[in-house]
Amino acid sequence: MLNGKTAVVTGGSRGIGAAIADKLASVGADIAIIYAGNAQAAENVCDSIRGKYGVKVKAYKCDVSDYNMVKDVVAQIKGDFGTVHILINNAGITRDGLVAMMKEEDFDRVIDTNLKGAFNMIRHCSGLFLRNKEGCIVNISSVSGLMGNAGQCNYSASKAGLIGLAKSAAKELASKGIRCNAVAPGFIETDMTEVLPEKIKEASAAQIPLGKFGKAEDVANAVAFLASEDAGYITGQVLHVDGGMVM
Repeated sequence: MLNGKTAVVTGGSRGIGAAIADKLASVGADIAIIYAGNAQAAENVCDSIRGKYGVKVKAYKCDVSDYNMVKDVVAQIKGDFGTVHILINNAGITRDGLVAMMKEEDFDRVIDTNLKGAFNMIRHCSGLFLRNKEGCIVNISSVSGLMGNAGQCNYSASKAGLIGLAKSAAKELASKGIRCNAVAPGFIETDMTEVLPEKIKEASAAQIPLGKFGKAEDVANAVAFLASEDAGYITGQVLHVDGGMVM
């Protein structure tokens, strides 16, 4: 149980992020949701969590790629919740294209949001963790970061970077009681995969030993485990939630 803990979930207004926020709230955590643009979607998630679990929950608009904006938002969260115990770096975007034709701004924007955004969050939450002498960080990576994906050099690089960031942070912070791990989802049923043509969905499912796409709740369950006391001796690891795609 996470009663008395405060969890920050970036990209928490929809999809995997919303499922993670809901799951952590279901086991007692208070939730700070960070979203980039859709205020109504973020408020809907907050209302749902508040209605079902009665925990404290609040949404904050923030571009996680902006170092100073993240600093300010973390200070706001500290003021509202007192501190932070759990950080879930889930915010991510795609700007797909072949490497030979990819625009520089498309590469930079994905790296800035997916990877630098996670650094910014860890950088500004780590002081709270150090004062608490405890903390848990989970970076949401991807199988694309483990094996690459054609047409996604920027996304794959960012997701591979999240694994390296998790491992380095784990080594630096372990002596202070702070754990850092990564979760690498495979094909998950979200808004991003819903728009794929049916033939591509079928071909993708054929690559998965379990033969089907996962659900956002599958990722959320893995995150909740890593955030729990049951995972108290686990740090610097990558937990695959991919139906067996990467073995």
